Amino acid sequence: MAQDAKIALITGANRGIGLETAKQLGKTGVTVVVGARSLSAAEETAAQLKADGIDAYPLQLDVTSAADRTAAAKFFADKFGRLDILINNAGVAASTGFEPVNSQVKDDELERIFSTNLFAVVALTRELLPLIKKSPAGRIVNLSSILGSNGLHADPASPIYGFKSFAYDGSKAALNSYTIHLAWELKDTPIKVNSAHPGWVKTEMGTDAAPMEIPDGAKTSVALALLGADGPSGSFIHLGQQLPW
Repeated sequence: MAQDAKIALITGANRGIGLETAKQLGKTGVTVVVGARSLSAAEETAAQLKADGIDAYPLQLDVTSAADRTAAAKFFADKFGRLDILINNAGVAASTGFEPVNSQVKDDELERIFSTNLFAVVALTRELLPLIKKSPAGRIVNLSSILGSNGLHADPASPIYGFKSFAYDGSKAALNSYTIHLAWELKDTPIKVNSAHPGWVKTEMGTDAAPMEIPDGAKTSVALALLGADGPSGSFIHLGQQLPW
């Protein structure tokens, strides 16, 4: 690891957009820590990245586990003394995919989705924030979705008007709210906090029907992770463009 290399944590980094984000960041010289639910998955991913010339470390991190979150903070404190980039990439979809399920959504479905997509993000970020504050230019990227845009959902002319799955959409709308509030809290620091819409990407969640390839889906997260001092904070971005909340 280069002495001045930035340190990044990507959650859910063992596949899909998370893995590609780790690759793209690593190729810029960032040291990447790949979080995955199992240590074996994290180790396999880190080995794959190292074989590609990337400085990578594995980390067992089920974001819904308080013990794993605490262990992650200890890992960064002991190993690096700080954290420069946190990409809250891990997330889950509705069990029904993106079929409309609204008034009939079950409590356990709401709890499952909000637990990963919102509550775990808040808890992990809180755990790691003291280490991010030690960075000269901390960056927090929350992986959201255009389906979290209340403005577009309310507009009959919008392209997502007919795509309504409340549990997933609501979790991402709430995540966007967290981005706004955290950015405000940190407005007098060098830390920037933004929500990223990766696009509709050919992943396990996005399916093969998606129009975007995985490398393009990682571009927004990478750009927000590497923002300069003049970059935005408290924004909802897709490929450099502001999205409506």
